[in-house]
This record gives sequence, structure tokens and C-alpha cells, in this order.
Amino acid sequence: MSTVIYHNPKCSKCRTTLSILEEKGVDFEVIKYLESPPTAAELKGLLSDLGLNARDLMRKGESEYKSQNLNDESLSEDDLIQAMVSTPILIERPIIKTDKGIVIGRPPENVLTII
Repeated sequence: MSTVIYHNPKCSKCRTTLSILEEKGVDFEVIKYLESPPTAAELKGLLSDLGLNARDLMRKGESEYKSQNLNDESLSEDDLIQAMVSTPILIERPIIKTDKGIVIGRPPENVLTII
């Protein structure tokens, strides 16, 4: 498997993480997840690999989180995953996956642990 980064070009943490990968000479694939959102199955795989539940991967400060009432504790894991598929801006970023592991690039230096 090659290195993959789920990237939002407007995100400063994403850009910094991308720069670290480039500086270290890592070959990587960029997935602009706002344009090509992960499927529910892909998100479930990422969550499993990260050891997180769906709510842990959500950007709770986004207006969409509030407008969709996603803080409702009665929502199931599948409900939250579907919300991220439908509204990918809700997904925490960047997510970097390599042969050595997977991390969220917050802070961007987290990527150094898996390259």
C-alpha cells in the first residue's frame, strides 16, 4: 500500500502535513475528500484503523454539525457515518494512512510517527 492523505486544500493543517510528506520524500496519493468523499464502508475502515468512533472523527465546530443536530446522543454510529458521507466537511482532517499506520494530522507532525 502506498501513503494516502485525505486532504482539503483550504485547510492549513492539511497543507502543512502535505509539506512534511514532500520534505521527507514520501510518495503519496492525495484524496480530495470534499470532491470524492469516502463511502460508508471506507469510513468504517478508517474508523476501525484509527480506533475511533464516528463522533470522534467529526468536526463538531462546523455549522453543519449544529444545523444537522448531530450532537443528538440518540443518533447511531451508522447515522453519524452517513452524515459524514453526505457532508464530508464534517470529517476531521487530514487523515494519513501508510504501511506503518494511520493518524490524524493534528498536529501535522503526527505524520512523522508513521513514515
